[in-house]
Amino acid sequence: MTKLLIKAFIKNHKNVREPSVRTAYGKLSGWVGIVCNLILCAGKFFVGAISGSVSVAADAANNLSDAASSIISLLGFKLSEKSADDEHPYGHARYEYISGFIIAVLVLMIGFELLRGSIDKIISPTAVEFSWVTIGVLAASILIKLWLMLFNLKIGKLIDSGALQATAADSRNDSISTLVVLAAALISHFCSVELDGYMGVLVAAFILYSGVNLVREAMSPLLGKAPDEEMVEEIRRKIMTYDGVLGTHDLMVHDYGPGRMFASVHVEMAAERDVLESHDVIDNIEHDFLQSGLNLVVHFDPIVTADAAVGDMRHEIAQIVERIDERLSIHDLRMVPGPTHTNVIFDCVVPHKFSMSEEELKAEISRFVQLAHPDHFCVITVENSYAPMPKKAEVN
Repeated sequence: MTKLLIKAFIKNHKNVREPSVRTAYGKLSGWVGIVCNLILCAGKFFVGAISGSVSVAADAANNLSDAASSIISLLGFKLSEKSADDEHPYGHARYEYISGFIIAVLVLMIGFELLRGSIDKIISPTAVEFSWVTIGVLAASILIKLWLMLFNLKIGKLIDSGALQATAADSRNDSISTLVVLAAALISHFCSVELDGYMGVLVAAFILYSGVNLVREAMSPLLGKAPDEEMVEEIRRKIMTYDGVLGTHDLMVHDYGPGRMFASVHVEMAAERDVLESHDVIDNIEHDFLQSGLNLVVHFDPIVTADAAVGDMRHEIAQIVERIDERLSIHDLRMVPGPTHTNVIFDCVVPHKFSMSEEELKAEISRFVQLAHPDHFCVITVENSYAPMPKKAEVN
């Protein structure tokens, strides 16, 4: 079924990296979600009204919120395909993230309203009329939602959309909540135990829990989340394959929406090498990453490799910071000798929530260095880690 829909409604469906094709996948998911959830909502509201079941009505309202979510998702994909302009030079792809956040807020609102109605039902219970039609509608809803889960999961993976993968998870959750309602209806009928209001509370709590997770996931890219470790390692590994690259550090990745990734990084190369050759390598790095979809700006850091004393000091200080905390790393070390002392100048990268203050860290490193080299003074710049690189790539 999924393959038939894709072939029927998406032209050039195999070229998923093409922005227009990606948007078409998102629109298809939105329309399928709208149609399926409106059908389910209408059916559940009908049987809920006949039976007087608040839990079925709650499940119907959940489908209505899903339909609204699909509409917002559809609009998000539509707006995100707008091209860049003077006011938004990085494009409008973040509309997809914004639509996800709005959906999460709607889910929370529905959850609170359902919780209120279910508590009222517990306080003032009313009889629920059992109907096999209700059971059939709920069973069909579970099957449809499971198919929607698989449908959105496949498309979400095809176009690498976190929003659609979250929609798939929401469909899975809906299947579970409807199964709970179905179980409550059967237990209430065959065991003469009234569970409707309590099951409504469970469904509402489940919706609220999902809503909180959706808010967290939607806010993360808008706030500027760190790139995943696999992406960082892949960037490091690829950079290190180029001739003459000694190390890389200070990677910063900016996410302006799916398919709109920009990054900057420092690359260490021998200072003694011809600068035009080094510049040519950097040009190749930037060009190759752009071809793979990442707009990367590379900063050239010259590293003195002919002076053994500098290399020994770099290795020594790298071991010192690792003894202080294995997450610490250094780069851009150089030495400036003078008549009475030598300045050792370098940057030290610290992780977030590091226990020591900058001054405490500088003092501790300087103390260790001067124990071995009394005439060496450390000039340290402390940097935060935006995308941690393995130490082997930062210390040479």
